[in-house]
Amino acid sequence: MDKKSRQGPSGCESCANYVYDEEYDYYVCEADLDEDEMARFLLDHRFDCPYYHSGDEYLVVRHQM
Repeated sequence: MDKKSRQGPSGCESCANYVYDEEYDYYVCEADLDEDEMARFLLDHRFDCPYYHSGDEYLVVRHQM
């Protein structure tokens, strides 16, 4: 999945799977979407990614407070 910007639960920009690829010089998603998931991702602007997880390591700590 090589989309540069897509809104998921909190947006791709905050997902741990959204990483910078130095070879291509832009951000890519490392999650492997199957053919159906990719079609939904490309066609639906409200796609809820099943592989999204926050890259915020302190999210659990803030939740416990």
